[in-house]
Amino acid sequence: MEEGKDSTVISRTSQSRVLPQRLLQLLVLFLVLCFVFSVISVYTIRRFGVTSFVPSLQPCIQEVNNLEHWIKPPLNLMHTMSDEELFWRASLTPRIKNYPFERIPKIAFMFLTKGPLPLAPLWERFFKGHEGLYSIYMHSSPSFQAEFPSSSVFYRRQIPSQVAEWGKMSMCDAERRLIANALLDISNEWFVLLSESCIPLYNFSTVYNYIKQSKYSFLGAFDDLGPHGRGRYSEKMLPEVNISQWRKGSQWFEINRNLALFIVEDTKYYPKFAEFCKPACYVDEHYFPTMLTVEAGKHLANRSITWVDWSRGGAHPGTFGRVDITEEFMKRIFVGHNCSYNDQQSSNCYLFARKFAPSALEPLFLLAPKYLGF
Repeated sequence: MEEGKDSTVISRTSQSRVLPQRLLQLLVLFLVLCFVFSVISVYTIRRFGVTSFVPSLQPCIQEVNNLEHWIKPPLNLMHTMSDEELFWRASLTPRIKNYPFERIPKIAFMFLTKGPLPLAPLWERFFKGHEGLYSIYMHSSPSFQAEFPSSSVFYRRQIPSQVAEWGKMSMCDAERRLIANALLDISNEWFVLLSESCIPLYNFSTVYNYIKQSKYSFLGAFDDLGPHGRGRYSEKMLPEVNISQWRKGSQWFEINRNLALFIVEDTKYYPKFAEFCKPACYVDEHYFPTMLTVEAGKHLANRSITWVDWSRGGAHPGTFGRVDITEEFMKRIFVGHNCSYNDQQSSNCYLFARKFAPSALEPLFLLAPKYLGF
């Protein structure tokens, strides 16, 4: 019995000695790991800076605590939203009309193009020195990738685009897409639709003040009694649109923010036009003019501010190249016009003109200081 007790005591004593040794080894290993981690951390902080450790925290703090997150326009126009998601997001609008910050209203210049902007150098000169008063958006063929230098006002101004076919609803979809993307910038107050063949007819200040001071938006919407107007109407448009409300107009418009919201949030008229206005009913000539006449007709000037020349005849207006751009031609653009501006007669009716071929750039560039004012 005594021998058994002694062996038990010896066994317990040896185990108690081994246990502290293992704990000591683990403690030393832990201290070594802590030291190594500390050295790596100090080196990383000195090399890359503290901010590299918390990249995901900063946006969360800004979202919650900083109004700038909501009012600052997105730097990157590319996104993965579907049209349905984009239109829903763009239709959000504050109920309080007074802004709790200084809001400088801007013009959104929306270029609906197939590909390049051959007249971009002329527009660059037009925009120069007026930063903060305009925004630029480009909708092009999906396969086209613009390669503007970082110094250009068109740099990274493409929006997610889809195929747009003349005379079909996909053309209106592209225009709604441009408007919706522009609405995401809360400072955009006016929206101008342009093509790659458009040029400005006045300097930026004149264009800005003309649009800013107008009581109306500029969208042509007239009742054409002929085969190319009411002749395209279908009774299947009822009850949303009757024939007396049917309107026709140029797709090149200028609208204010309220009318832009009408367009992107429309679910009442869009299905009818998509289904029952197909060639030879050219929907881009009828959808916006009809819908806005019904919903907000008193806010329309019922005319376009984009000049075109139909004197050559045909289904499309005349196109002008290098040989056409003379001093006599430039003078002709500005004379002989009569329109209503803020309910008063005026001879200044157009702010933009089309259609100009790429070859027109050089003579336009030379004549712009004298005739266009920039």
